[in-house]
Amino acid sequence: MSVFDFRFTVNAPLAAVSAFHFEPGILKTLTPPLMIMQVHRFDPLANGSIGEFTMWMGPVPVRWKAEHSNVSERSFTDTQVAGPMKSWVHTHTFSAIDDNTTEVHEHIEFEHFGGLKGLWSRLLFPKPALFALFNIRKMITRREVARRLESADS
Repeated sequence: MSVFDFRFTVNAPLAAVSAFHFEPGILKTLTPPLMIMQVHRFDPLANGSIGEFTMWMGPVPVRWKAEHSNVSERSFTDTQVAGPMKSWVHTHTFSAIDDNTTEVHEHIEFEHFGGLKGLWSRLLFPKPALFALFNIRKMITRREVARRLESADS
């Protein structure tokens, strides 16, 4: 089992960062600009809710289905129930550093299939690619949460 951890801070209260992650359409918002995301189903975030989507990684479609669990204001987990990995459990945790700073912790435990099927997922999801993806998501999260706070103040 491999583990990927990524942490970053957002200059916003915990409630604002959490609310951002609960928004409908959040998956498309957090998708990097050069990646095409086709959402087939994305239930409102709650225990047992389902997200089904296809990520286009260049010309290659990657179908994914995840179920959410342990949903609270401070965290939630999405577990792949169908997709390219043997297993994928991604926990998002939000922690208040102070009244106006929140830490986001992305913790993923994953396993590739063996053989040729595993070669495919290793090519699509190496740790450097995950690092790049989550750096982009960090920038999007910071920008979009700040934008929503500015709109609320107007």
